Amino acid sequence: MNLERPIGVIDSGVGGLTVLHELKRQLPKEKFIYLGDTLRCPYGSKQENEVIQYTWEMVTHLLTFDIKMLVIACNTATALVINQLQEQLPIPVVGVIEPGARAAIKATKSNHIGIIGTENTIRSQAYEKALKCINPNLTTNGQACPKFVPLIESGRFMEPDAIDVVSESLGFLNDHPKIDTLILGCTHYPIIQPLIEQVVGDQITVLSSAIETGLEVSTILTFHNSYNSQDHQQEEPVILTTGSLHVFQHLKEEIFQLKSASLKQITLA
Repeated sequence: MNLERPIGVIDSGVGGLTVLHELKRQLPKEKFIYLGDTLRCPYGSKQENEVIQYTWEMVTHLLTFDIKMLVIACNTATALVINQLQEQLPIPVVGVIEPGARAAIKATKSNHIGIIGTENTIRSQAYEKALKCINPNLTTNGQACPKFVPLIESGRFMEPDAIDVVSESLGFLNDHPKIDTLILGCTHYPIIQPLIEQVVGDQITVLSSAIETGLEVSTILTFHNSYNSQDHQQEEPVILTTGSLHVFQHLKEEIFQLKSASLKQITLA
């Protein structure tokens, strides 16, 4: 096996950069190629068959780069497609839901966990199933926040009124005062994590799945003895998008410090 083959990362848009950033931090010798389908984002409100089709189109494109592992940095795609991908692809496939669930179980003291995500992710109850598979005694409350992804993809999260959108979307927490841990069940959401934390206050731990996903990728690389052990100059990720480059450009340079990462617009079949 060529250990220098890249790890592929897919997302519906810019949100998966939160996962890519953590993967690169934990695995500095690995090569990464990222594909965000911003043209058809958000996936969270689309029909299930559309999400499946679009996800497979992204995966098919990344397979042309001879990737050695696939990371689905999209909660909606993880919830709806990961089983198909794991069954049909000859490479390891990692999602973000089970790592996020494990992180929440480590963090909670009240055993009351909140989940925010896209409509498809919340409807699938994928987080609830993953959480209760580990600890059946947990109490969970999920809430779709359909305004968050458009807010982030448009770049409007940097504007002063973004806090109002976040506050309105998180109003459900007032009805569940025992929640002490909130899972960001969409990889876009960590981009506005400071706003979310400002709204929920110090009494709630806000969790992204990125760190735990990185640990899982590392574990799988170890199991398959497929780490890139070559000592060479670190390569910046290749970032591909089906839509506008503008928000990607800002996020990769100003927030994730990926200034040298190449950025290219592509068309999917």
